[in-house]
Amino acid sequence: MNDMVDVAIPLDPDLAKAFGSLEKREAVGRIVSDLLTGRHLTDLMAEAFADLKREARGNGLTDADVDAELDAWRAERSA
Repeated sequence: MNDMVDVAIPLDPDLAKAFGSLEKREAVGRIVSDLLTGRHLTDLMAEAFADLKREARGNGLTDADVDAELDAWRAERSA
């Protein structure tokens, strides 16, 4: 990411913790850049989900494992 500049964006303190790694900050920077240059949010979301899926599989999780976690999360949120 050459020719990039840092920009301060106010965030909730708990959310700001997610920016602990350079890799995550760069990923968010790419997403914001894409959004501001007119790239479609649906394309960005599809890429993000594909990245997450690859990472989950790399950690030994199956689609069924991820679905079960999402179901549990949804149940907690609706309770």
